[in-house]
Amino acid sequence: MEQRISLVTLGVADLARAKDFYAALGWRGTEVEETVFHQAGGLALVLWDRRKLAEDCGLPPGPSTGFGGIALAHNVRTDTEVDDLLAAAGRAGGTITRPAAVNAIGFYSGVFTDPDGHAWEIAHNPGFTLSEDGSLILPDFG
Repeated sequence: MEQRISLVTLGVADLARAKDFYAALGWRGTEVEETVFHQAGGLALVLWDRRKLAEDCGLPPGPSTGFGGIALAHNVRTDTEVDDLLAAAGRAGGTITRPAAVNAIGFYSGVFTDPDGHAWEIAHNPGFTLSEDGSLILPDFG
């Protein structure tokens, strides 16, 4: 298996609400057969009905509340961008679950959840380089 992710699919309770939320954050998606696809750099973020997603994965539908065991991260270039994006998420209907601050590791970040409870960390970590197109370049941890 090559070391890459092609699609991240978020199971949502209300597709129209989820589409509107991400549009309010500036994401532009295309709806095809009750599924919304967003190009996100070299991968795609997909919104799809939570029950259909569970069925497609051969899993029973799980609870629609509480932490689902995964967090998405969006790195930005400045602390101000962290603050601005968290504020935009709140205005769009998201919930700020951890206000922006310097975290235990030493960089500036905060977390919001979308209307379906998916957690997004917004972070400015000067140790993680962002290329012009926004691709993340990990440092040499050695």
